[in-house]
This record gives sequence, structure tokens and C-alpha cells, in this order.
Amino acid sequence: MATLKELKIRIGSVASSEKITGAMKMISSAKVHMEEQNLKRLTPFKDQIRSIMGHILSTGENFNSPLIEPRDVKTVGVVVFGSDDGLCGAYNINIFKRFLIRLDSLRQTYGKDLDVVVYPVGGKMAKAMRHIENDGVRVVVPAGVDSKMKGQKVTEFTKLLRDSFISGELDLVEVVYMKFKSMSRQILTADQLFPVTEEMLSGGKESQEDNQLYIFEPDPNSIFNEVLPMFVMSTMQEITVENRASEQAARVMAMQSANDNAKKLFEELQLEYNKLRQQSITTELLDIIGGQVGR
Repeated sequence: MATLKELKIRIGSVASSEKITGAMKMISSAKVHMEEQNLKRLTPFKDQIRSIMGHILSTGENFNSPLIEPRDVKTVGVVVFGSDDGLCGAYNINIFKRFLIRLDSLRQTYGKDLDVVVYPVGGKMAKAMRHIENDGVRVVVPAGVDSKMKGQKVTEFTKLLRDSFISGELDLVEVVYMKFKSMSRQILTADQLFPVTEEMLSGGKESQEDNQLYIFEPDPNSIFNEVLPMFVMSTMQEITVENRASEQAARVMAMQSANDNAKKLFEELQLEYNKLRQQSITTELLDIIGGQVGR
């Protein structure tokens, strides 16, 4: 049974932990709000690109671009977003499990001999992927690519994926990540990045009648090939920010859970301490009374 001194030390330790988790929760909450603002700033740009693509697609022309050409799939590139830091609960584990499910689905669709190139984003995810690397799965970690990368690095990474697809090194590129909805809700998502499909662009599609107001120069196909890489870039930027927001939201929930557990443990230890202290006082009183009676 613990002594009063030992219980007092444990209570102090739990109280300190409660303060630390509370502070970390506040920091992560602030980071979530910051990433939410970043998402709002990205939205007008992506909406404008979708609008342009909608006008172009409504011309009814046949467009040619290496980014939209489907091909027989023999090699798939999968970008898996995770975190570089811990203390975010089951965030990385859930994404890793979603990737394994997607990997199994891809092999069922394209055959067991399918080659998969995994691009983990974040140190924790890279470490997890090393455990499944084998003849059919190759892990590639580009220099400077992590969960905290900003605009320029995201652009470089997207260009690397685009060039790998155009060159034929990759026949299909997908992204597995946590889509941010709110502080308490994030959705595990697997989206296709290359080849770009009409469904991916249809968000801003407009009617043929609306399109009569526009004159395209030099021609719709040339504009299409200029805007399409921008669409892919904005999509990747959005995914990166959503991943960071989801990571911080998961950390908020983890710190909240840790804080609640610390409070519960603190109350239990405090109750045990009070009982032991009362027992000690009672014993001392009985000893004093016993001594007086003995006289």
C-alpha cells in the first residue's frame, strides 16, 4: 500500500500532466483554426479553376493531354499522408489500415503482379511503410517531403508525380489521406490524382448556353492543357492542408482524452490520499487516547 508521501508525489505528477495536456490541446486547437483559414484561402482559387474547366468542357471538343490518357495499369503510385509527430492518437494507424485496404483492392482490380510505389508523407508513416516493403511494394521518400511541407515543396512533389505519370513510370496515382470536415470529424479518403478524369473536373461544369458568352484564344484545347496542371496542383495543395488540419484535430481529441483521464486519476488519487490521511489521524488519536487511559 502506498504511503502518504508516495501518494502526494503521484498526485503532483498527475496534476502536472493535466496542465501539460491542457496546454498542448490549446496549441493544437489554434493550429487547426490556422489550417482552416488556409483552406478557406485556397477555396476561391480552386473554385475559379473549376469554373474555367467547366466552361472549356462545355464546348464539347475532344481534348488531348497526357494527364487524362488512361492506360493499362501495371504500376501504381500511392501517396499516403501521415504525420511527423506523435501524440495524435490512432491517426497514423487508421490511415495505414486504410492504405492496406486500398492496396488489397488495387491488386484485386489490376492483378496480384501489380507493382506499387508508395510515397509516404510524414516520418511516422514512412516508418510504418518500411515494414511492408517487399518485391511488390517499393517505398520512396523524396527529399524534403513531409507533413509540414509548404507551397513550394508541394508544387515540386506534385511535379515529380506528374512527370512520373507522363513518362510511363506510373500508370495510376492515388492519394490516401484524412479529409478534414470539422474538429471532431475527419474522413479516411482515397482519391485518384492521375489520370485526371472528367468526374474530377465536373464540379465547375457549366451549360453550353452559358458558354456562348466566351471566346477562347488561342483555342479551348490549349487553354485546357494550361489550366489542367493548375487544377491538379490546387487539389494537392488542398489535400496537404486538409491532412495538417486533420492531424491537429486528432491531436486535440487525443489531448482531451488524456486530460480527462488525468482528471479522473487525480480525483481517485486524491480520494485515496484523503482516506489514508484520515486513517493516519485516527490511528494517532487512538494512540493518544490509549496512552491517557493507560495512566
